[in-house]
Amino acid sequence: MKAMIFAAGRGDRMRPLTDACPKPLLPAGGKPLIVWQIEALARAGFTDIVINHAWLGQQIEDALGDGSRFGARLAYSAEASALETAGGIARALPLLSAAPARGDIFLAVSGDIFTDFDYRALLPRARAMAGAPEPRMHLVMVPNPPFHPGGDFALGADGVLHPAGAPGAPSLTFGNIGLYDTRLFTAIEPGRKVAMTPYYRAAVAAGLASGERFDGAWENVGTPAQLASLDAALRAATGAAPVPPR
Repeated sequence: MKAMIFAAGRGDRMRPLTDACPKPLLPAGGKPLIVWQIEALARAGFTDIVINHAWLGQQIEDALGDGSRFGARLAYSAEASALETAGGIARALPLLSAAPARGDIFLAVSGDIFTDFDYRALLPRARAMAGAPEPRMHLVMVPNPPFHPGGDFALGADGVLHPAGAPGAPSLTFGNIGLYDTRLFTAIEPGRKVAMTPYYRAAVAAGLASGERFDGAWENVGTPAQLASLDAALRAATGAAPVPPR
């Protein structure tokens, strides 16, 4: 089973740090954000990883190489300009599956989050999704952060996702960790810019989206202040020396 890391965004809120460095390569706790993800995926057995990139993408390839030093095999899906999430997946489908129309399941995560989520926990769910008559998705949900108090979707006791605000189910925020069926994206013309939000909403409305709640460490690292806070926390936890001020 393959994994994909999204690394194509410009990271405007992280400027000026991202003017000369792609956001996933920004360091926290002594290593780039994306390396934390690669190492966690490899530990969980997801050793075949596809990374899409656009903004300063060659830097990503140069920094990470073939992935062997992380215990992974990396492949890259280059985009001339960012195609958004669904468009990026569609372009990368040949790297994710030899036959996308048969409905292979893959794991996708954002390259600019930090989490201690154990990706092995998703393997039983992926096996259950394989071969379903209709393509499904499964999303990892987290408690609503201060910047997103209303959440994205409501998680029912049965593990089915509903629109935010549905009665009797807590509304949570999508943690940018999900399992997807390749059939969801086969109709998208490669190279076309397509957002993911309509696909989430359609799957939820059709009852084809499940979810699980994760209450462990999770950070959406969006601003220089958030990056500095995460860096300080990781260095304190690992005993790494602080970065000298520039």
